[in-house]
Amino acid sequence: MNWLQALLLGIVQGLTEFLPVSSSGHLMIVRELLGVEGEGFLDFTVTVHLATVLSTIVVFWKPICKLLAGLFKFKYNDETDYVFKIIVSMIPVAIVGLLFKDKVEALFGDTLKTVAICLTVTAVLLVLSDFLPRLFSRHTGREVQGASGNTPDAELTGSEAQTERRNGISYWQAFVVGIGQALAVAPGLSRSGTTIATGLICGVKREVIAQFSFLMVLVPILGEQLLDLLKVAGGDAVIGGGVGPLSLVAGFVAAFVSGLLACKAMIALVRKAKLSWFALYCLVVAVLIFIFA
Repeated sequence: MNWLQALLLGIVQGLTEFLPVSSSGHLMIVRELLGVEGEGFLDFTVTVHLATVLSTIVVFWKPICKLLAGLFKFKYNDETDYVFKIIVSMIPVAIVGLLFKDKVEALFGDTLKTVAICLTVTAVLLVLSDFLPRLFSRHTGREVQGASGNTPDAELTGSEAQTERRNGISYWQAFVVGIGQALAVAPGLSRSGTTIATGLICGVKREVIAQFSFLMVLVPILGEQLLDLLKVAGGDAVIGGGVGPLSLVAGFVAAFVSGLLACKAMIALVRKAKLSWFALYCLVVAVLIFIFA
């Protein structure tokens, strides 16, 4: 992989990370189009994901600071509740990362057929997230998009909410959304699409799950990078694993800048637009892969 290919792949990562269309799947598609070798591609993927995580931190800096400030008051307040639910959501992906990493790496070395299948699954989830809550609401005669909670732009407080639905999401909902994130390690199965769709199907409001979805990924990606650095320090691994330092830097910078520019606009689009439109896009891409790959 040369630096120009890494630059293009980084831009793709930054632009697709915040949409429910699978950034990892698009990275594999563009990799094939550019003729990039598969060696070290998982390390490159983790690196550009780290870049978009950092862009997420920049965009959500104020809510993150508020969460940390509330957490270090060392009492069970709204901020502590929110952080605990994020921790609960990380349990499934931690299990997958610790026990099934080799199988995940094998998926990333697979053909584009895997991406096409997972994009199809993503499309189904997105469609279900648009129609199942409405269907349930019609039959029960009540709103199912979650209990009272905060929007991503609002303060992370709300003492009037019930304890189990504090901050607009319960512990069991957070865990189910976490299962969605764990399954989305497969390329083509959109992490944001799966977590947002899972949350909506479980009854969480769209504006609540939008923020929760993007904050819950911060620690797993940062943790993955820390583990890789520890392996490098211990001599068990080499940085990049087949991808040159210049390519890693180019991909990282491109993903960070494009992610920073796209984050707010993309999240606003996800909040307002019907997810079925993204489902249609995923299906079209999947069909094209099946035909031409």
